This record gives sequence, C-alpha cells and structure tokens, in this order.
Amino acid sequence: GSGDGQGQILQRFPEKDWEDNPFPQGIELFCQPSGWQLFTERNPPTFFVAVLTDINSERHYCACFTFWEAVESAQPQSHPRNGEGAEEEEEPSSPVQPAQLFAPKSLVLVSRLDHAEVFRNSLGLIYTIYVDGLSVSLENVIGNLLTCTIPITGGAQ
Repeated sequence: GSGDGQGQILQRFPEKDWEDNPFPQGIELFCQPSGWQLFTERNPPTFFVAVLTDINSERHYCACFTFWEAVESAQPQSHPRNGEGAEEEEEPSSPVQPAQLFAPKSLVLVSRLDHAEVFRNSLGLIYTIYVDGLSVSLENVIGNLLTCTIPITGGAQ
C-alpha cells in the first residue's frame, strides 16, 4: 500500500488507569505526529519529550523513544521479464523480493515529573533489553525502574 498506517498500543503499564493519573487518550497519535509510515531504511532511534496538559491544567511529561523494526514482507511478487509479449519463447517470470521495510515502534513514558534525562535513560534501558533479546520480564524491569528508596536528607543511606 502507501506505507501509511495507524498506531496501535501493544502493551501498557499499568494495565488499568490510576484514578489520579489516567492513561492519555490518543497517545499513539502523539508518538508519531507525522503519521505511522514505513521506511526503506532503518532510521536511528529518536527521543523527544513533550508536555501534555489535561482538563485540570495538570502537566504530563511524555517521553517518546522511537526505533525502527523490520516488518514481515509480503509474498514475493512476480516481475515480467523484458520482451514480454514478443513472439519468441518467453522465459517464466522470476520472483522479485520486495524491498525490506521498517516500521516505527515507540516506547512512551508519561510522568507528572520533568526529568527528561531519567526518562531517556529508562527508555534506553528498556530498548536495549528488547533488542538484545535478554530473558528478563519487562514487568520486572519496569517495576525496578519505578521503585526506589530515597534517603532522608542527613539520614542513613
């Protein structure tokens, strides 16, 4: 087709909305503002942070890390050879492999806190685990990233 597509949420954490922090509607449109398009080359990963404001004027910082994955190609297409229709004997058409296509995939972190570098590092870690195929549970990784102990100032470490 044209290479244009529609974004789809594959997985989210938490799976259900929190009362004080609902899941942003239309986040899949936000991740790819110029549309979900296929590319013939694998682009380098990109990162940006934007601020969404909800109906109560609360700010939500949305960090988006996008990378490109190869998509499964369709069946090989038949390509007619030169001279088709000539009176001489035709050779059977040979299959032509379609060009490799790459689709964007985005990791998004939504927070009320403005910590762009922490967001970049966290999404970069999740991306690395994903592309390296490490056998760790994504739920555990995210849980570990979101859980931390902050020492009291002047208190014990």
